[in-house]
Formats: sequence, C-alpha cells, structure tokens
Amino acid sequence: MELRAPKGTVDMLPDAARAWERLSKTAHALFARYGYEPIYTPLFEHTELFARGIGEATDIVTKEMYTFADRSGRSLTLRPEGTAGVVRAAIEHSLVPQGSVAKFYYAGPMFRYERPQKGRMRQFWQIGVELLGAAEPSADAEVIALLVRYFESLGLPRERRRLLVNSMGDEACRPAYRDSVAAYIRAHEDGLCEECRRRADANPLRAFDCKNESCQAVMAGAPRISDALCDECRAHYEAVKRRLDALGVAYEEEPRLVRGLDYYTRTVFEVQAEGLGAQNAIGGGGRYDGLFATLGGPPTPGLGFALGFERTLLALRAAGVEPGAAEGVAAYVAAVDESARDAVFGLAMALRDAGVAAELDHRGRSLKAQLKHADKLGARVAVIVGPDELASGEATVRDMLTKDERRVALVDVPARVAALIG
Repeated sequence: MELRAPKGTVDMLPDAARAWERLSKTAHALFARYGYEPIYTPLFEHTELFARGIGEATDIVTKEMYTFADRSGRSLTLRPEGTAGVVRAAIEHSLVPQGSVAKFYYAGPMFRYERPQKGRMRQFWQIGVELLGAAEPSADAEVIALLVRYFESLGLPRERRRLLVNSMGDEACRPAYRDSVAAYIRAHEDGLCEECRRRADANPLRAFDCKNESCQAVMAGAPRISDALCDECRAHYEAVKRRLDALGVAYEEEPRLVRGLDYYTRTVFEVQAEGLGAQNAIGGGGRYDGLFATLGGPPTPGLGFALGFERTLLALRAAGVEPGAAEGVAAYVAAVDESARDAVFGLAMALRDAGVAAELDHRGRSLKAQLKHADKLGARVAVIVGPDELASGEATVRDMLTKDERRVALVDVPARVAALIG
C-alpha cells in the first residue's frame, strides 16, 4: 500500500509553508496595532458546542463535521471554524467581565468534510479575529476595516478585490423576514433545487448562498432584508456605513449576502477576489450578539472575521504576488579541501550566530561543486577557506556579484559579510 496524505488534505511544503508564515506574521503585527491579543483553542471540542453555536440546521453541522467518540463515549468534533471555541474559552475563563471589551486573534487549521476542490480542502487553515463586548457600530467598522487593511498589507491590489456588506437584522426583525423568504421559496419551488426547497423549513436564508445558477436567478427576486429591518437595526447599519465612508473603505451593498452560520446578526461582510471562479470569497464575518447566551454565558455582544489561507494564497498568486518567496542564502562557506572542513563548519556557525543566513557543504564536494551550489542558492557572498587561509588565520571573502575577492581575518569575517550584504 502506497502511503499518501488523506483525501482533502495536503502537505504544506516549503513554498506554501513560507507563505503561511508570512500571512501569519503579517496578521500578528497588524492585529496587535489594533489591540488584539493571541488566543489558541483546542483542535477539537465537545460536539454540542458547534451544534448549538453554529446551528443544527446548517450544512456544516448536518454534513461537514468530523465527529468521533472518545473512550468515555463523549462526542467530540474537530473544529470546523474558530469563533465558537473562542467564545467558549471567553465564557469558561471569564475573559469579558461585565462592561469590558476583549480582542483576540488566532491562526490555525480547521476541518470540514466537503468535496475537495481548488482552494477548499478538508483540513484548511484560517486566520481570524474576535472583538467581544462591543455593541457599537464603530466596532463593526473597525473589524471590517481591519480585514481590508490586512489584504492591503499583503499586496492584494484593490482592483482585484471587492468588499460586500449587508445587515441580517436581529431577533426583533429577522423572524418575520425569514418567514417571508420561506413563503417565497415555497411559491417558487419549481425553479429551485431540492436542497433550496428543503431550506424553506430548515434555514430559508441559506437559499441566497446556493451556487446553482437557476436558484440564484429565482432568489434574485426574493424579499430583501433591507426592506424588513427594524429601526434599531437600520440605524446600526447606517452608522457602520458612515464610518466606512469616513475611512475611505470602498464597499458594495449586497442585500442577498448571508453567512453560512446561524449565529450572525446585523452586520455581515465578505471580501471576494478575482481569479478564483465561483468560490471567490477569501474572508468575511459579521456580528453575533446572541452567541454568548446560546452557549450558556452572560449576554455579550461580539463580532469577528476569518480568512482562508488557501484561497487567499490563490488570490495573491493570481495577482502576481508571491508571499512564499524564499529569502535565500546570504553567505556560502566553502572548503578548499578536507583540511579546512572543521574551520568552515565553525565559520558558518559564527555567521549564523551573527544573524547571517549561511550555508555550507555536508557532502564532501569539490570547491568547484561547492561554488556552483552557492550560485544555485543565490548566495551573495562566498567565504573560502583552504590550507593557505588556515596558515594565516584568514578567509577569502568573494563578492559573488562583482567577483571581487579579499583576504579577511577569520574573526572579522562576519562583519565583512554583513557589510557586503547590506
């Protein structure tokens, strides 16, 4: 039997791993400037956390979760998303005392059993933030702007992405709207797929998210939430848009935008990118003011976003941006013959200790082969040590661009290399 990675998973090889580290480091630096702190929750949780938090009628809970029983028979699930675990941790550890605000960010793998396709895997990686305890529209605008700023900082051009915003109402106005959409679905069921017809009873708003073209055409005529918002939800939504306008954040209102999780209320948003086909969403989120109470905590407002690493990487590469480019080797330390191997090893380690990316030969190759390898690695400087250099306590430092060479005392090699590489 040939051992391979399980279906729907991929090995994160060096190019992709460097890209993940770049995206993660960018997120950590940017989010920290906005006051967000790191939080990392377990890869698996009790199944009821996701069933209650995400919604028992959602596709994630009914079709896509990896659920198993532990040795005591308790049902556990690999996390399909990050928000429910963060909120559970906030409740368990009292991270949001009454009247306070807490901000968190996370990065790591998530798991959903779905058909693998380009940019969608069964183990996938997300970066996200959660802002807990803030009900003001300014919090919504901050989180949306942060997501936009993040994609800007990665170099994804503005013309290759679009920000969609909408309000899904709340418990005061959404129930009646849901009923009107359900009635619309039943009245137009002949033009809808079986899944959308079923959603009339289970989760009618999810029909807006169907990728079937005939369903999209039918749902284009469905009642709009913008016509059904209560006064408070409408005022909140208008305030969010005013703040985005003041920041110069370009957006499009999309009344059919829904997010696939039941916990969303009021503001929802999504960033889409060119070059990804129908699955073009690379990040999004919204407000979830009822989630704390649903999970047994005190009433606490919250909102956040998550972005998918795989699709973000596809979008960046489609735009000509390569976040996984290797930094390369700055210096290659080469031995003229076997007598210099010990000195070369020590010199390479000294360069690394001085902060210089250095490489050396571990295969006993000739000097010519070593220098060829240095060229292949893109080394800026070659440091050569042989019997003559050992006798004088020096090394030959060669600028690989100009081919200029000079003898340098061994103790001065790190400073000389640092000066050449700038």
